[in-house]
Formats: sequence, structure tokens, C-alpha cells
Amino acid sequence: MKKSPLMRKTPLKRGSWSRKSAPLPEGIKPARKTAIKSRVKRPTVAEGSKYLAACRGEPCYLLAVHGWTGYEDPTVVPCHSNFSKHGKAGARKADHRYTVPGCMWCHAWLDTGTELYEVKVAMFDSAIARWEPVRARKMGMEQTELEEA
Repeated sequence: MKKSPLMRKTPLKRGSWSRKSAPLPEGIKPARKTAIKSRVKRPTVAEGSKYLAACRGEPCYLLAVHGWTGYEDPTVVPCHSNFSKHGKAGARKADHRYTVPGCMWCHAWLDTGTELYEVKVAMFDSAIARWEPVRARKMGMEQTELEEA
């Protein structure tokens, strides 16, 4: 095992690719190899957090594992849709407007349960239908504003 650091005996030579060795003529810009790609505007934290904050202090709306309780459950979290019709694709989550409050058991059922896809879609659609008017009142928005967002 060598204990002393490696030392270069001769300095590196400048390659012919350097701009200093062959500058471009005045007024000519280098050509771009690919076009500039425009990115899709992603929602900011503030835009999405209002939908997620509306789920706090609510009972479970999924009702997949249990019946309606009507009381605040400490395990309730916003459950995002897992379906492509709501914008879910690959590693991308569905939009925040497609969230419903769900307890940890119903959330696990929705994400990893062995139930048929059609049953999960039906349960989530019924949950979002019950949740949207409540969320609109809680957020102080009209139903038409939520649909446009």
C-alpha cells in the first residue's frame, strides 16, 4: 500500500477543443444542439397544501374497511387517488384536488389491498362525491371554482 499521494510529473496540456485556442468570430453564437424544453408548471406547496389542510380534523370518507364513524380519527390522512383518470401515472401522484380523508386502514386498503380495481374505483368515487361539498364549504370555495382548479 502506497502512503505518499500520487503526484503528476508533467502538467496537463490544453486540448484543441478549448475556446481560448479557437474563439468564434464576432457576432456568431454557438448553435444549440437541442431546443430549449418548456416545463409543465408544477403546483406550488401553497397551492396543494390548502387541499391537504382541508383533510385535517375530518372523519374517514373512504369507508372501505369500516362503516361511517362521524368522529375525528387521529389516523386520518389525505389519500390521493391511484387512478389514471385523476392524473396518476408512474411515479407521479394524482392532483391534490383528488384527495379524500381516510384512516390508515382504508388508506392501506386503497394503496396495497388485494381488492379488484373496479371496486377500488367505485369506493374512491363515492368517497370523493361525499367529500367535495364538505371540502368546498370548509375551504370557502364554490363547487365550480373547485372543478376549474
